[in-house]
Amino acid sequence: MMTDPESAPAPARAPTPTQGASSESPTGAKIIDGKVVSLKIRDQLAEEIKILKNSGVTPGLAAVLVGEDPASNTYVRAKAKACAAIGVYSDVIRLAADISQVELERKVRELNIRDDIDGILVQSPLPAGLNEFAINKLVDPAKDVDGFHPYNVGMLSIGEATFVPCTPVGIIKLLEHYSISTSGKEAVVVGRSNIVGKPIAALLASKCETGNATVTICHSRTRNLSEVCRKADILIAAIGSPGLIGRDYIKPGAVIIDVGINRVDDPSRKSGYRLIGDVKFDEACELASYITPVPGGVGPMTIAMLLSNTVKASRRRL
Repeated sequence: MMTDPESAPAPARAPTPTQGASSESPTGAKIIDGKVVSLKIRDQLAEEIKILKNSGVTPGLAAVLVGEDPASNTYVRAKAKACAAIGVYSDVIRLAADISQVELERKVRELNIRDDIDGILVQSPLPAGLNEFAINKLVDPAKDVDGFHPYNVGMLSIGEATFVPCTPVGIIKLLEHYSISTSGKEAVVVGRSNIVGKPIAALLASKCETGNATVTICHSRTRNLSEVCRKADILIAAIGSPGLIGRDYIKPGAVIIDVGINRVDDPSRKSGYRLIGDVKFDEACELASYITPVPGGVGPMTIAMLLSNTVKASRRRL
C-alpha cells in the first residue's frame, strides 16, 4: 500500500465537486473529494503562516530520504512542493541507501537541535538493514509531525493526542467536512498498521465529537471478513490489497474510505500502470452513500495534515 501522491491523475469515474458540495458517481454514491478539502486546509494554513512570519517564525520541515526508491522520491517532491506553495521552509536531506544506522541516527539528532526545523519526517520505507523503529523513537517528539514516536502514539491511545499520523487525521477531517457523523456508528477498519489502521481506530473510538464510534479492526486473519465488513456504517479499507472490497463487503448506505493505493499494470497508459484502491470502486458506488476515489481522496489529505502538524509545531516554538 502506498500513499496517494498528489500528482497522480484523477480517476475517470469521480467527477470533481464544487467546493463545499458533493458530486455523485454515475451510480449515486457521493464523492468525498480530498483535493477540495485539502486545498481549503492549505488556504487556512497559508493565512496562519503569514501571522507566524510576522512574529518572526517561519515553519520548517525536514524530510529525510534514504536511497532512491521511486515512490518515495515522488512523495518527497510532492511534500516539498506543497511546503513552498504555502510558505513553509523545507529541507530535503538525501542519503545513500548504504548509510549505516549510526550515521542515520546522527543525522536525525542534528535535525532535533536545529532551530529552523519544526517538523521531521523520515520517509518510509527505509532500506533493508536499517531499524525504522529505532529511528522513529529518536525523533524529538515535539518535532514528530508524522506521529510515529512512541510518546505520541501513547498520547493518542489515552485520548490526549499531540501529533497524530497524517493519513488517519486526514480521514477524520474528510468526515467532518462532509458532515458525516461517527457517534454511535459501527466502524470497521480493514488493516492494522501503525500508520493507518490502529490510529484511525483510536480516533474513531475516542470520546469526542468526531469519535464515539464502535470500532472493529480486521486483518488478514479475520474470519468471515465480508460478513464483518457488511455491518459497517463506516468502512475504512487500508490493507494494501487491490480491489479486495467488493459489493459483498458493503452495507447499503455505508460510507467507504479507501486508503489503499496500488499500482497495477496497464499497457494502455503512458506510465504502464494505473492506480487502484483496496475497494472495487464501481461496485461500491452501487451501494455506498459516500466514497473516496483513488487517487484524489485520502492522499491529498495526508500531505495537508503533514503541513498542519508542522504549523502546529511552529506555533509551539513561538
